[in-house]
Amino acid sequence: MGPQVALLVAALAGCLLGARSCVICDPRVVAALDALEKEYLPTHLAPGRHRQVMERVRETVRNFRDLPYLEDTFMGVIDEATMETSVLSFLRSVRLIRNSGLADDTFVNEFSWMLTLEKAAFQGYVARFQRKDFYPNKCGTMLQLLIWCSNCKKQLHACRKSRDCGVLQINVHETEDLILDCELDWHKLSQGLTYYSFYRVWGSNSETLVYKGKRPTLIKRLVRPEDAGNYRCELGTEGSSPATVIHFEVTGQSWGVDRRMGLRVLGLGGC
Repeated sequence: MGPQVALLVAALAGCLLGARSCVICDPRVVAALDALEKEYLPTHLAPGRHRQVMERVRETVRNFRDLPYLEDTFMGVIDEATMETSVLSFLRSVRLIRNSGLADDTFVNEFSWMLTLEKAAFQGYVARFQRKDFYPNKCGTMLQLLIWCSNCKKQLHACRKSRDCGVLQINVHETEDLILDCELDWHKLSQGLTYYSFYRVWGSNSETLVYKGKRPTLIKRLVRPEDAGNYRCELGTEGSSPATVIHFEVTGQSWGVDRRMGLRVLGLGGC
């Protein structure tokens, strides 16, 4: 084994070995590695070198799991958006290497450096997913489609918290438009959601359905004193229970009540 091949093998072992790379789950990555082996390396590396290099490449990409800054928190799953970002980054790097036409030791050096950069990029993508998009619901039930990097399977997983997402107090002036907004940030990320239903609540056991549909807002034009009161919004699921419930208390200054707008949302623990 030449010194440059040894350098590549060491880089692969240190930079990609085990980073639980989900990218190998994507058929486009598998095809790119096959093309690299069958089309590029035979004409850019000595015959005795390219097979050994490709075997190590496949092994290390398949076992891409060493994420030192995330080792205590990485759950081994990512979402489809993170998967796509990671795959496109990896494919772009491989394509740049191929288009460069590099050969022999120069190719080995550049490919080693590319793998180092891809590991760092993947770690950043995973960190961002876990920080922003991994079950971001503070309340309600969220169904998230996740990819298990260990076996490449996609599965829906539920994060269940209290479905009561609090009370929104709204103050409007008479003849203004009343807008009740039932959409939370994570609704667009959740699977299995159906319709928003708005109810006018008259008492503990009495309510009237005002609107049901895909639109997350209820708009009442030119409100009048009789529009003041309590409302409730539910976001339905394909199951039997709602994903979220939000209550609204509507008052108006010109109706003899002065209440500031505010939102009380239940802050519950993570899944």
